[in-house]
This record gives sequence, structure tokens and C-alpha cells, in this order.
Amino acid sequence: MAQSTRSSASRLLYTICSSSKTALLKPQCPAPTPIAALLAGNFQLRHFSAGSAAATRLKEEKEAVWRESLERVRNIGISAHIDSGKTTLTERILYYTGRIHEIHEVRGKDGVGAKMDSMDLEREKGITIQSAATYCSWKDYQVNIIDTPGHVDFTIEVERALRVLDGAVLVLCSVGGVQSQSITVDRQMRRYEVPRLAFINKLDRMGADPWKVLNQARSKLRHHAAAVQVPIGLEDDFKGLIDLVHMKAYHFHGSSGEKVVTEDIPADMEAFVADKRRELIEAVSEVDEKLAESFLSDEPISNDDLEEAIRRATVAREFVPVFMGSAFKNKGVQPLLDGVLNYLPCPIEVGNYALDQNNSEEKVMLTGSPTGPLVALAFKLEEGRFGQLTYLRIYEGVIRKGDFMINVNTGKKIKVPRLVRMHSNEMEDIQEAHAGQIVAVFGVDCATGDTFTDGSVRYTMTSMNVPEPVMSLAVSPVSKDSGGQFSKALNRFQKEDPTFRVGLDPESGQTIISGMGELHLDIYVERIRREYKVEATVGKPRVNFRETITQRADFDYLHKKQSGGQGQYGRVTGYVEPLEPGSSTKFEFDNIIVGQAIPSNFIPAIEKGFKEAANSGSLIGHPVENIRVVLTDGASHAVDSSELAFKLAAIYAFRQCYTAARPIILEPVMLVEIKVPTEFQGTVTGDINKRKGVIVGNDQEGDDSVITAHVPLNNMFGYSTSLRSMTQGKGEFTMEYKEHSSVSHDVQTQLVNAYKATKGTE
Repeated sequence: MAQSTRSSASRLLYTICSSSKTALLKPQCPAPTPIAALLAGNFQLRHFSAGSAAATRLKEEKEAVWRESLERVRNIGISAHIDSGKTTLTERILYYTGRIHEIHEVRGKDGVGAKMDSMDLEREKGITIQSAATYCSWKDYQVNIIDTPGHVDFTIEVERALRVLDGAVLVLCSVGGVQSQSITVDRQMRRYEVPRLAFINKLDRMGADPWKVLNQARSKLRHHAAAVQVPIGLEDDFKGLIDLVHMKAYHFHGSSGEKVVTEDIPADMEAFVADKRRELIEAVSEVDEKLAESFLSDEPISNDDLEEAIRRATVAREFVPVFMGSAFKNKGVQPLLDGVLNYLPCPIEVGNYALDQNNSEEKVMLTGSPTGPLVALAFKLEEGRFGQLTYLRIYEGVIRKGDFMINVNTGKKIKVPRLVRMHSNEMEDIQEAHAGQIVAVFGVDCATGDTFTDGSVRYTMTSMNVPEPVMSLAVSPVSKDSGGQFSKALNRFQKEDPTFRVGLDPESGQTIISGMGELHLDIYVERIRREYKVEATVGKPRVNFRETITQRADFDYLHKKQSGGQGQYGRVTGYVEPLEPGSSTKFEFDNIIVGQAIPSNFIPAIEKGFKEAANSGSLIGHPVENIRVVLTDGASHAVDSSELAFKLAAIYAFRQCYTAARPIILEPVMLVEIKVPTEFQGTVTGDINKRKGVIVGNDQEGDDSVITAHVPLNNMFGYSTSLRSMTQGKGEFTMEYKEHSSVSHDVQTQLVNAYKATKGTE
């Protein structure tokens, strides 16, 4: 196949070379790559008249070449719940595709650690913190892989990866089943409309039950799913797999399972396999019309027909094929790779839209062709040894080293000094890259989510969903001398990670860092110490409370100040009221003054004053949300009125009416999922009640109880330690932000008194 691609490309280039009147015949001309041929053709096409048959034929051949080239590319992500075996699976994929020559485990005794966990911290803790990119070749196909973290604290890494991928592998543990983070990741895949395969891992473990997991995927994730493989034995007896599409048995031999031996299906399993194949055909025919026709008319269904139907249904996101195996025991990885090639889409099968900035953000469908204008999205930033490294997904066009491109978000023109392909933390220099590829560039100053074009179009890709931070810590460097390095570290981390925010507490003057949870912030403090050699002291974690109002209150405030010369004069009248529940904005300002009671040039200053006042409520000094300010009247002075006077009038007016609007405090409530052995269920439930949590679900999974609860984040500090002590180290929990909801009256009084006390001591 690859050979035919190359030969058709050679024929194409030969046609171009021989038909050109320019001196194009150079020694390197006859042996091009498909894309080089394509680009040469693009250049040469200008020599033909538009209507000529030769030009049309060339254009068609050229299109066939790039289509064939892009059909052999897959951009996939591997994501799942914590400890489901994502990084272990990626390690095996890299080994079998020849990218690495020996396998290292995530928490291996040799101390090397998995290839994709390149950070020291990742290797120590045995978790993935950053998503890592790599590429490999399997059966003449190029596969770009992004290995993503499973911890909810690093959820932005998953968001960024899924935004730019064409397909994904959802890894599920055959013992743990569908867990809380599996549901979160699946929700993200739905949001970005990513077709997916499921891989049930760890079939060698005690208590492995793939059919239980498959039923959970159908009920909890609402997947229309069916198994495309059946395991031969489970737990210690797990020997191999049976492919339900091609009706073959696979055994994995060799020291690392690299030899795949195909055999006939064992006689004792034939009835079970036939039953499962029928179940697969039924499931696919429900969502694929072509297969349904054959199935209903009782025609024999060939292996190829079934394979094509599964592909159509998977690409259309109507069906999820379920693969099985054990990455740790080197079983089932090669058939999964075949499944990626057979069932997941190539870049041109996925519809990507851009927003045309010249045409009021109208949606434009991108063709995915290398001959179109360049459109690329920066989806991840990293500080490398040679400066800022920007990961780009190219949606259309070609990018070359030394070319100029324009950042549509800032309007800056940038030269591409160096273009590389990433293999975890190693780089390979390349001269050019085309649509459908994931590459990295050096020395390009930009932010996450920026779009680059060649200047001929002004397209932006839709921005990514960035969750709000839920927890804050006060940090400061131990020694005054390391202040410069400390600021440098915080600036870098802020650019790399949109969920990591840095601010200054106006009262205490402390630097406040905010993020997605305790682990998220701990990792950053640890990285400041390791990567920048700055020891930092960390204050008590702070919860990001919010304030809001519950009723309408009127204001009428006159700000008047005479100090010799021009004074200050501004009067504002109106009311504040709470916004409707579920409103998309947090603050609204309406000016309904009739006439010119206040000159229109002062209105923006009044809005600015109200916004500034809403940044700090008078209850506990936290921002005020879900508030609408309506300006109905006012007064001004011909000489003394100024923007400053009206801004101050707005600030004081807000403070004057705030108490009358019956303000309340909102606190972040977390969705907590706890998995504990059944004998500790009572103790853990009692503890959640003590932490003012509301239990919303309690399921049995084998010998374990899975408790789902909504608990205020303020009561969850140090929970991991207390859960371990309550369950003899056997309990585990995950939590993610759910919403901000009002605190009880006694908690509000407590918080207000504590705030007043700290204000009094300062």
C-alpha cells in the first residue's frame, strides 16, 4: 500500500517535472515523499491554464496522494481513571512499534520509570502529571499518541489533549470497573465529540470480570458497546484472546509478548464465542443500516462487512468497540493497535470547524488538506531547555521551518525557528509538517488556545473549556534573594497551565496560588523547589468562597468633595438585584437612564466602580457573584464631575446598599466518591455526616462499598489521611468540583466573625 502511494507520487512528480518549461529537473526530483510531491505539484500548477485537462488531472492525482497519505495517520489519546494502566499500556505500544527497545514499569524496581513519565516527580509518585506526546509507526500507519493524567487535579491536561485528537482509547480496569474519573473523562470525550474504543485492562488480576465492566459501561457511561474480543481464561489462567470479527484465537509468546500466534478457536469455547459474536452483530446492526439489512434478511455476514460496519458506527460515535487484555502481562496490546487503525478515524474523517473572524465568527468547515491555508492550534505550552515549547495541531495547510505565521489572537507575525516531533521529553528535528500532524515549535511566544494561520485567512479554532480553580494557598520564598526565580517559576507555570492562577492578597500582600486541589498545588510547590531551587513556605489552604445577594436593594449616593480648585461631584441612583439562577454571566450592569442626567462618557467609569466593589464583598472580602446593577438616575456637575468622582460614587453606593440586599456566602461543594471495604462503611458514612456532607449514592461492588456524596471543600482538608486511618489504608477517594452553594447560617456567622477578627488584628 505504502509502495503504491510512493510510486503514484513519483509518477505525479515526473509528470510535473517533464511538463514544466522551467529548469526543475534536479537530481533529487525522482524520489519524493507523497507530501513533497504534493507541494511540488502545488507550485507547478500555476504554470497550467485553469481550464486545461492536464491541470485538472494533476489536481485530482495530487488530491488522491494527500488523501492516501492522511488516511495512514491516526491521532489518539489514552485516558482513564487513576491507576487503570494508561502509561503501562503506552509503554507496551511504544515497545511493540519499535520506538523503545526495553520496557520499564511505572513504579519499577530498576528505578528508570516509564518512558512517558519523564518528570522526576511522576516517577517518584507513580502518577502522570503532564500529558506527554509521542508518535510511532504500526503496519505503515503513523500513530500520534498523547498519554494523559487520570487525577482530577490535572483535568486540564485531558481537556487539552482531547481537543486536538481524532480518536481516543478509554482504559477501564477489569476489577475497579467504571470509576468516577472514567465518567469525567468520558464526559470530556462527548464534549469534544471524540470517537472512542474501550480497553478493559488488568484481566490477569484477582477478581477480573470484563463482562461486569462492559455492563457498567452501558449503564453508567450510556455507551452503546459490545465486546469485539473474548478472553481465553481470566486471572492467573488468562492465556490469550479470541477475535470475534475474524474468528481467530491469539496467543502472546516471547519474553515480552512480542510474538502473536494465531490459532483456531478452542473447541470448548465455540458455543460461547458464537453467542458473543451474535451479540456484537446485533449491537452494531442497531446503529448501522447497511449491516441491519443483511442481519434482518438472514444473509451471511462476512468478516470484512462486520469490520466496515464497526468502523462506520465508531467514527459516527454511535458505537464503542470493547477490547480486552493485560498491558502489564503483555497480552492484547497488538490487537488493540490493529483496532486503532481499523476503527478510529483518520484526520480527514473528522469534521473540524474554525470561526472566521472576518465574518462575525461564522463557522467554517476545514478540509484537512495540506494544499489549503495554514490553520494550527497551540494546545499546550512547556518550558524546555531551549525556551518555550509550543505544541501545535495542524488542521489545514503545511508548516515549514523558517516560514512566517500569524497569531490570529494577538495579530503578531512570528517566524518558525525550529520545528520538532516529540517523543515524551526527546525531540526529533523536522523540516516541515502537514495537516493532521501534531508537532512542536520553539521560540514562539503565545498562550494556550491561540490559533496560527499563514495570514491569508483569519480563523480561530473554538477555545477550550477551562474549569475555575477551587483551592488557594499562600506561598512565599524562604530567602529574599530568590524572589526573582520564584516569580519566574510562577509566570512559567501560569502560562503552561490555565487552571493554575497567581494573585496578590491586597490585605496581607502575600502571593496566592490557586488550582484544582491539594495535589495540584503540592506538585507546583514541589516543582518550584526542584526545578528552580527555591524553598517556599506554604500557608494554610484557603477555599475560594464567593458572596451573593438574595434580594433587591436600592441605592442613592452622592459623592461630593471640595478641596480648593476642582472638586469631586457625582451622584448615582438605582438598585441591585440577584441574577436568575443558571445565568451565564456572574455580573451584569444595565444603564436605563433616560436623558442626560449623567453624561454618557461617565457611564463606563460607573460600571468600573461597581465591578471593582463587587471584587470584595463586605461579609468576608471574597468576590460577589450573580449580581445585576441597574442605574436609573443620577446627577453631575459641569465643573466638578469626573470619571474618578463617579467611580468612587459607584463603589460607595454598592457598599451602602449591600447589607440591605441580604448577602450570603457561597462555598465550593465537591462531588466525592469513596471506595471502601464494606466493613468500614458505617465509620466512613458517619465521618461524612460529621463533615456536613450529603450522601447521594451507595453502591456495592464485590466486597467494596462505593459512597457518593456532596461535601463542602472547606471540610475536606486532610481527608486522605483520616480516610486511611479509618480504613486501615484500604480506602480510596476522588473528588471534583460540583458547584458553589450557600453555607448554613451558623457557618456564615463563624466565617464573618473570623474575617472581622483578622481585620481587627491587622
